[in-house]
Amino acid sequence: MSIRFILAKLLRGLVTLLLAVTFVFVVLRLSGDPVTQMLPDDVPASVIAEYRRMWGLDRPLPEQYLRYVLALLQGDFGFSFRDNRPALDVVMERVPETMRLGFAAFAITVIMGMAAGILAALRRGTGTDHATMGFTILAHSMPNFFLGILLILLFAMSLRVLPSSGNATWWHLIMPAVTLGASHAASVARFTRSSLLEVLHQPFMRTARAKGLTLQRRVAMHALPNAAIPVVTVLGLRLGGLIGGAVVVESVFAWPGIGLLLVNAVGQRDLAVVQAIVLLIALTMVIINFLVDITYGWLDPRIEGMQGRATR
Repeated sequence: MSIRFILAKLLRGLVTLLLAVTFVFVVLRLSGDPVTQMLPDDVPASVIAEYRRMWGLDRPLPEQYLRYVLALLQGDFGFSFRDNRPALDVVMERVPETMRLGFAAFAITVIMGMAAGILAALRRGTGTDHATMGFTILAHSMPNFFLGILLILLFAMSLRVLPSSGNATWWHLIMPAVTLGASHAASVARFTRSSLLEVLHQPFMRTARAKGLTLQRRVAMHALPNAAIPVVTVLGLRLGGLIGGAVVVESVFAWPGIGLLLVNAVGQRDLAVVQAIVLLIALTMVIINFLVDITYGWLDPRIEGMQGRATR
């Protein structure tokens, strides 16, 4: 894998980050003055002007943007209007809980999705295949908030076996992780099935069978590695989607992560916190896509060559 290939992916990631920062900065400031929304209606105009001066909101928009970008390059994400603390500190306090939820949901996505896809591919055309694919369509089409409410009604209110909100114990993690991981597992299952079916009918698979290899060895040693690229693609995208999807799930289950913090910060017009969260999500997506691209080049070196010809 060449340095040029890696540098091209890094440059694309940096441009994506800059676009994300610019978009959020402009949209949040064009949506209204946060000072007037935070303070009571009877506050004197002089107090409002002082707050705007203190937070730098009295300057022209291009100057605010330039100051913000320069501050970011120095590691300064601004101060939270509500907490009067560095916005990055406010956000990083919530990151461990979102990571705990995200990793649990991703484990469910990988295990359930790949297992269902492999089972459906090996039992193609049977009742097992139809039932598995029917379940994946249902899971993929069901909104996260609706599935979360159903789980709360069933396991928290009717059966009373799982807590409905909070993060005090590992039992609190089960329903949010299942809710977040179910639809992603459905997508992984569909991609795994289609990719594996394409590989199973290749000539080298018939050769492996003629050599006397068992079905398990043929699938593990030959089919799965060759079917990995489409699956890696969807897994990378779903891993990034888990961060964005956590906004809804954390709100439903009152999970104290960055998703719930983002909802509260938007409602409170806490611009620095919103921008820090969006930048963190964008950075996560860029890193994940970069790792996926590098994994492509490792799994199939031809991809680097094709991308290089496409740019010329």
